[in-house]
Formats: sequence, structure tokens, C-alpha cells
Amino acid sequence: MLRDLPHEERPRERMMKYGASALSHAELLAILLRTGTRQESVVHLAQRILTQVGSIRNLVDLSIEELVAIKGIGSAKAIQLKAGIELGQRLGATRMDGPVTIRSPHDAAEVLTEQLRYLQKEHFVCLFLNTKNHIIAQETLSIGSLNASIVHPREVFRAAMKCSSASIVCAHNHPSGDPTPSPEDISLTTRLVEAGSIVGIDVLDHLIIGDGGFVSLKEQGLM
Repeated sequence: MLRDLPHEERPRERMMKYGASALSHAELLAILLRTGTRQESVVHLAQRILTQVGSIRNLVDLSIEELVAIKGIGSAKAIQLKAGIELGQRLGATRMDGPVTIRSPHDAAEVLTEQLRYLQKEHFVCLFLNTKNHIIAQETLSIGSLNASIVHPREVFRAAMKCSSASIVCAHNHPSGDPTPSPEDISLTTRLVEAGSIVGIDVLDHLIIGDGGFVSLKEQGLM
């Protein structure tokens, strides 16, 4: 139990004394969990959870139900963890007040990378832009398997027309971490560009987000 830890080794006390950056993943996780179980301290519980899921990044894609299935995590702890993870993701995506303008692939990647890079399934996301290239909406249109994201052009352009978008930037992540476009990625992009030309909505780019990097199909001459 927590009371079995020396006072100076308790995560909350260590954070107060040294700051959050000095804490390990397990200690930060322990603070979110707040309490352990009758059999183990909250720090030991946190360490066991990290060992069981493989790494801190693998917590991101776990549902509340999957978290509850881990021994020592009830619904209250699962909700606390999901809230902490979501808050971190939202902070990572936060920008200065005012419209965000997409002038280059790097601008789009800056908006999307932290949202997508740790996900364990492929998420296909669109940024919807107005005539000034300001982002007016963002939507996840498809969540695929471990290595496949299926989206149809009609779903993309239905969403684009719904918010009166002048142009779009598409993106999806590769859970493997390698952002190299697959033949399917290139084929889908071609279909999206063709459909966009018919409905009068430009597809400005399709980004593939990896772990720490991205590929722009526009920059690669693949669209």
C-alpha cells in the first residue's frame, strides 16, 4: 500500500519537491490512479499495468472496458485514466486563439501529428478548410484495423459539403510508425482527387502520420 512507501518516495510528494518532469511513467500513472489495492501499492499497480500493456503509449488506444479488464482497475480508475489521456491529447492539439491556417503540409502535420501518432488502429481524418485555408472543422471518418483504414470518397465529401468546405486535407496514421505510403494509400488518394474535382472541392494533400514523422503525398508527387 502507499503508506508502506517512505514519504520521500511517494509520487505526489516527489512531484511537489522535484516537479512532474522528474517522475517516471509509473509514478505519473500512479498519481492518476490515486490508490492501489489491498495486495499492492499504487506504484506497484502502475508498474504492473505498464508491463501488461507493453508501454505508456499503448494506454492511449485502450477503451474503458479494456482498462477495466486489467486486474486492479475498476471503472472509476479507468475513467480517471481516460480523462487524463484525453486531456493530454487535447493540450497537444491546442493552438493559439484564432483561426488555424493551412499553408503547407507542415501546418497540417502540426495540427494532427500528436493526435494520431500513438493510435494503435488507423484513423482517417479530414481537415475542412474555407476559401482562406482556415480550418473550419475536423472529423474522423474511419477507424480501421491494425493495418487498414477503409474510407469511401462519398463519406469524405458528404462531410465536406455538410460544413461548406472549399477544400480538404486528408490524413491517416500508420500504427507501425512507418509513414511510407502504401499502394492502397496512393490509390485512395487518386480516387479522392478525382471525386473532389467532380464536386468542386479541392483535395490539397493526404498526409501519412508515423511515429515522429510524416509523408505528404502532395510533396512526393503522388497526387
